[in-house]
Amino acid sequence: MRFLPPALADAQRSLSAVPYLEVTLSQRRAGVARAAFQRLYSGGEPAGPHAAALAGDGSLLRARIAGGQLYYQRVPSPGPGAPFASWTPLTSAQQSVALAALGSQVLLAYVAADGSVAVRESQDYGASFGAAVAVLPSAAGARHLALALKGGEALLAYASPSQVAVVRRTGGSWGSLSAWPHSLGSISGLACHYGGDYDLLVTGEEASGRAGVWTVVFGDGYRQASGTWSPLREVQRADAGSGVSFAAPCLSAPDLYRLAFVESYSGSQPYARLQLSHLAPDIDFADNWWREPLPSDITGSYGVAMASAPGVLWLSSTDGVWRADLSAAVLDVSGSVLALEMEEVPWGGRLRLQLVDDAALSGPNGPLQPGAEVAVSLGYLTADGPLASPAPRHWLTAVEVRSEGGRRMATLEAVSAWGLLGAWRARRQFAWAAGERNVFAILSFLWARAGIPFTTVSYSQAAVDLRPAFTVQPGQSGLEAVRRLLAMVPDVVLLSQNYALLKHPLDTETPVYTYGNDHPVLAAVARRSPPVANRVQVYGQGAFAEAFLWEDVDRSGERLLQVHDLNVASAAQAADRALWEARRLRLSLVSEEVTVPTNCAQELYDVVTVTEPSLGLTAARRRVLSIRTSYDARRGLYRQRLGLGAP
Repeated sequence: MRFLPPALADAQRSLSAVPYLEVTLSQRRAGVARAAFQRLYSGGEPAGPHAAALAGDGSLLRARIAGGQLYYQRVPSPGPGAPFASWTPLTSAQQSVALAALGSQVLLAYVAADGSVAVRESQDYGASFGAAVAVLPSAAGARHLALALKGGEALLAYASPSQVAVVRRTGGSWGSLSAWPHSLGSISGLACHYGGDYDLLVTGEEASGRAGVWTVVFGDGYRQASGTWSPLREVQRADAGSGVSFAAPCLSAPDLYRLAFVESYSGSQPYARLQLSHLAPDIDFADNWWREPLPSDITGSYGVAMASAPGVLWLSSTDGVWRADLSAAVLDVSGSVLALEMEEVPWGGRLRLQLVDDAALSGPNGPLQPGAEVAVSLGYLTADGPLASPAPRHWLTAVEVRSEGGRRMATLEAVSAWGLLGAWRARRQFAWAAGERNVFAILSFLWARAGIPFTTVSYSQAAVDLRPAFTVQPGQSGLEAVRRLLAMVPDVVLLSQNYALLKHPLDTETPVYTYGNDHPVLAAVARRSPPVANRVQVYGQGAFAEAFLWEDVDRSGERLLQVHDLNVASAAQAADRALWEARRLRLSLVSEEVTVPTNCAQELYDVVTVTEPSLGLTAARRRVLSIRTSYDARRGLYRQRLGLGAP
């Protein structure tokens, strides 16, 4: 159950309490701003290696290599009409260029004409640079460069045809090389950003020919020990012989980590298209839980460079500049709400809203657009003023505008995070070998692909101990994959604001709320229906077990559920799985439905007590299995129907 302030608890128990709803709209997904890029410049510069950074004074810095020459640009006030076509030649260069900025400090690195790597530094926001300093000899074989800055320190990362190494500068002196312990068949791109450790993004191919995008961390003591390398972690891949390759990665963190890379296809309809992704909210780079990369209409094999400041993200290519505002303004439509229907059920959830529409809301550029995030908080007017508790977020799927009697109304349809998970479908096969990842980690990965952060409110030992062989086939939805995975453990998933939460529903849980005394029951219905099965048989690798719901077998005969899972490798595991399946069958049965004044903090799977003499219930322990909230300002209605079952 969500936090319930005492004043709100008092108000919601009163039949005369005045409803209070907060409803807002924003261009977000699970709290992450949608990056809607506006192109500010289209030029005629030839494609080639390029870089960008944003200095501490807001200047946009760009560099590019063309015809063996390094060109540089500083735009103090980037925006529409800024002089993005004006370039200054600096020196001879080839292969790669990199930029990094922190406050007034700017570093510019490039591969010189002789193959060595040189670095120039500015202390005035990139307005002028000191002399070039040779950092790497031509024998290093640098083909791709990346830079990162932290207070008083710099890091230069470079990739040779198949290796990555870094060199740090501390106290003004460049140190010795640190090569990663990994190996790829070839490397096509490199990016780096400092986020407590030095976080790198790499594109290329394995020796087998399989193309990929990977993250790797060079430690600075945050999540990775200083001076050590993390494992190589996959973001995206394409099978050998598919004709798909990846290149030109870039990385930035204006609000959270965002990345981009170019996906190219060499088949019958070739393309080189930018792909964009971001980490799930509140997740570290080292966790590697990225949203499924989204295709962009930006094309070209050299991709873009990213530059950012809080609330703004820039993309730059040799011949283009784009800007996205990440402030994602929140529009409060609470005063326009006429009616609300919100349903929370296992594996699903939906929202239907009716708003007074002043035409500005639903216009072509208005906020009522499919994909917008809807945040609803349920509350009342209390002795401490208006108070509300935030419900799970929803995302618009349809907007209907109706004009009737001179009044415009907008009806909004939205889905919960389960709907986003169901909309995500695997582009390729994802597979984990037995012993590789536990159930919690695989669930985290799957929810992240839909852009939803995943954590726990409680969990079973099996969720962290079980490391199953598990495969998600191409075209399979995230919802189907999560259902298959959760079938292996006794846990459930509920939604809370932007999050999906793992919970282990124990039958010994302490009730968190009481209905029927202080909080009145307005209507009640008892329901008796049999479970879909009452006998469970589990078959594993040389293991078998079964469980019965005897009370139902006696009443209505046998209905069999068979589970075949090669991850079940012992009699004990089979017995546990059979008991979990039997408990799941019990948890699916709604035995009562009660209508109550809206409990603003009620959550799915909470255990409550119910007193309702008409059903013979006295402080009966029940688990909340569904929540349907209704509000209608015209009828003075503000109620919840709770589906209840055995705890």
